[in-house]
Amino acid sequence: MTPADFALLVLAGVGGGLTGSIAGLASLVSYPALLAAGLPPVAANVTNTVALVLNGVGSVSASGPELRGQGRRLLRLTGGAVLGGAAGAALLLLTPSDAFERIVPWLIGGAALALLVQRPPRELAARGAAAHPTHRDPWWLPLAVAAIAVYGGYFGAAAGVMLLALFLLSTGEGLAVGNALRNVVLLAANLTASIGFVVFAPVAWSAALPLAIGLFVGGRLGPRVVRRAPQVLLRRLIALAGIGLAVYLAVEAYA
Repeated sequence: MTPADFALLVLAGVGGGLTGSIAGLASLVSYPALLAAGLPPVAANVTNTVALVLNGVGSVSASGPELRGQGRRLLRLTGGAVLGGAAGAALLLLTPSDAFERIVPWLIGGAALALLVQRPPRELAARGAAAHPTHRDPWWLPLAVAAIAVYGGYFGAAAGVMLLALFLLSTGEGLAVGNALRNVVLLAANLTASIGFVVFAPVAWSAALPLAIGLFVGGRLGPRVVRRAPQVLLRRLIALAGIGLAVYLAVEAYA
């Protein structure tokens, strides 16, 4: 790990943390940065998931006002996230590395397209508030969280997109609270998967450390950006970048 590689991964972490807060696609920046640092695909994904734990810590620590009074709800949702994250990590460890390399472009491309066609979060929040004025969670919400967390534990690009849309449409909460719930649930899923990876998978700690530092900083800044940034424009730019990355990785995997 050269000083230049260390600096690159810190900057990529900051960018990934901000991208994750804005669009739920932190891996769009952090995963290719690990590939550029020389890690093979599965090791890059494992290391990325471990580093993303600090992104979640940063995001959650900056979301305190929005999380007040959410303890009982979060207990139910994080239970589903823990189960799903463990299942996703196991699925990754059982996937042959060559197959994973060919699957990743489709996952990133699908995530970018989902972000591109998704309605703006504020519109989803307004729709959810109209449908759920009492803010009572449907009984199936922890099950839906667990299903998304399986994908999050496996790779994770756009898991945040899906969780945010799920919370906005099913709870009736506003964007700030929905984003805070998403941050906590993603942290639970990533932390669970990371524990499995630390025990059973090759984590590149020399790369995970600088990336985690950057992700923590980006995660801390992210909620402030979400409150002020032009969401629609930034999400579209991130989606287009994701499509470009998917095409590049597909060429590399299938050439």
